[in-house]
Amino acid sequence: MKIPPLKICGFILCLFISALSYAQVDHGSLEVGKPQNHSTNSLEKHIFHLDLEQEQFVFLRVIQQGVDLQISTYDVNGDKMADYDSPNGTEGPEIVQLNSDEKGVYKIEVYPYNEEAFEGDYEIQLDLVEPIAQTKEGKVDQAFYAYRSNDGPGASVAIQQNGKMLYSKGYGLANLEYDIQVEPSSVFHIASVSKQFTAFSILLLQADGKLNVNDDIRKYIPEVPDFGKTITLQHLATHTSGLRDQWNLLVMAGWRMDDVITKEHVLKLVSRQEELNFEPGEEMYYCNTGFTLLAEVVARVSGMSFAEFTKERIFDPLEMNETLFYDDHEKIVKNRAYSYHSSNNGYKKSVLNYANVGATSLFTTVEDLSKWAANFDNTKVGSKEIIHDLNTRAVLNNGDTIAAAMGQFVGKYKGLDEIQHGGADAGYRSYLTRIPDEQFSVAVFGNSASFNSGNLAHAVVDIYLSDLMEEQEEAVSPKEPEEAGKENNLSLNPELIKAYVGDYELQPGFNIKIFEEEGGLAAQPTGQSKTTLEVLSETEFNVPGVGAKLIFETTNGSAASYFDLHQGGQITKAERLEEFDKEEVDLNDFTGEYYSPELATNYSLKMKEGKLIAEHQRTADIELDPVKPDVFNGSQYYFRQVEFKRDDQGKIVGFAVSNGRVRNLKFNKIN
Repeated sequence: MKIPPLKICGFILCLFISALSYAQVDHGSLEVGKPQNHSTNSLEKHIFHLDLEQEQFVFLRVIQQGVDLQISTYDVNGDKMADYDSPNGTEGPEIVQLNSDEKGVYKIEVYPYNEEAFEGDYEIQLDLVEPIAQTKEGKVDQAFYAYRSNDGPGASVAIQQNGKMLYSKGYGLANLEYDIQVEPSSVFHIASVSKQFTAFSILLLQADGKLNVNDDIRKYIPEVPDFGKTITLQHLATHTSGLRDQWNLLVMAGWRMDDVITKEHVLKLVSRQEELNFEPGEEMYYCNTGFTLLAEVVARVSGMSFAEFTKERIFDPLEMNETLFYDDHEKIVKNRAYSYHSSNNGYKKSVLNYANVGATSLFTTVEDLSKWAANFDNTKVGSKEIIHDLNTRAVLNNGDTIAAAMGQFVGKYKGLDEIQHGGADAGYRSYLTRIPDEQFSVAVFGNSASFNSGNLAHAVVDIYLSDLMEEQEEAVSPKEPEEAGKENNLSLNPELIKAYVGDYELQPGFNIKIFEEEGGLAAQPTGQSKTTLEVLSETEFNVPGVGAKLIFETTNGSAASYFDLHQGGQITKAERLEEFDKEEVDLNDFTGEYYSPELATNYSLKMKEGKLIAEHQRTADIELDPVKPDVFNGSQYYFRQVEFKRDDQGKIVGFAVSNGRVRNLKFNKIN
């Protein structure tokens, strides 16, 4: 799965998304079929109104034209209902849907996502206002309204409970060139949802007595370098191996994600690596590489290709007749949906030429995937022990239990136990969520890059299990941090504010700026909007709306050296960046040719129009901006931070690159 730049930082997704410093411009009421066109040329929030009756369903679109916008909706009491921001970037639609619980005027806010890039145009159009459907199936159709047209990419959904299909349907087009409709039988590439099948295959072989999940990967694939620490199959299946991610490595080496990428390409790249991101079992860092290796283990141990093994041991017994692992990029697949992305000129094809399996490349239908989901509750393939092992959360070396199980993530959704995984490759989007206590699952696929499969899958869960959620929420509802902050009504003394203000580095190339705002504090992450922090105590602050908390470390009022970010059960340390005058940096010192033996590729660092630029013959230029001595941030996500190395005489001898899934990859300067 390819990482979008800036909006993903480890597991901290769209960290702070609200901005409170915008001027407000009221554009009046929206009417069905009467689009409005507007421009954003300053930090403004554009306000629109909807006069609704009780129990109405609303669908509207905001078409971005050169600016990345966020949309917020508010009910008749002024309480926020939801925020909307797809991964479209600066072009294409933002889809907004809401249900009116009571009669009155609802408010829509439209504003730039990034305070530093706010100029552009957009069109807002109210397409539909109708009564909320009375049946669950009708409510599902309304949830997928955006994909019901016959002129754009589509979606499919399947809902099953206790092994019985409750509802399945297709919407929109599987192929735009031939106007082929999406059906529940349409075959989609489901990207990282593939991983649980890879882990399951390993457990099948363990049950056969042919391997053990605690075996060293080098027992089966000796081409994996000896890093001095044992990497087990269990580490690979739970993202705790420390291996660098294959997709980030390939892009750093100059590959395009629409190149033909085979298993052999990945294995050769892995064999050249000289370091790990961390010691096995010390951390959890999402890693596709581990699952490519696991699929190869299955092939070598079983004596069959991974595609053959999974067909014989999983797909055929479960009668998943339209399902296969796609290990040949030239293979013809009947009823296949193709993927797309939006542009300012309509849709374009998102080309995918993968010929590697394990981390990705499962082709299936929503109905076939529902058969797989039902197998967890009424086991026909495998055993209860295998299901238990697959669903069990991993434990780090320090004893902490993490959200990652084998090829899945385990957590809560609105009080319900949930096991889920999503997928994204090219324009394909997929999501499988299971609610095990209810023997309930939802599978959602889409073939547009802007499609939010997770949101729609959870919208379906809301429709079918809302009563259970209400009961659970009433039973266990803890006080939210923001509520506690409001009740405390705390304020900060000026000396503490001064101690906390500054720039902090959360991950290489991803910083959070803390600054004073109206006697309190606000925070702004790299490339995102700022938000006001709510005071919980003299050292603790709530980040509204994202379930996050900051805890500062300071001594006797001195400047804080770091803060800890608490979010999603994880704690991430952000250290203060010292003041730095980048105008004093001589960028010419860093120019030259650099080579990475781990990637077998070169970058040329040159001066262009007063800027330091990293050039590769196959990729876009990367602007390097100094942020501290010998450390630069890169303009491309795969070169997020570049740290230069000097010899004893102070001469530049190389640099190390870090990004979201690769740490400290070295380049040597060629003299």
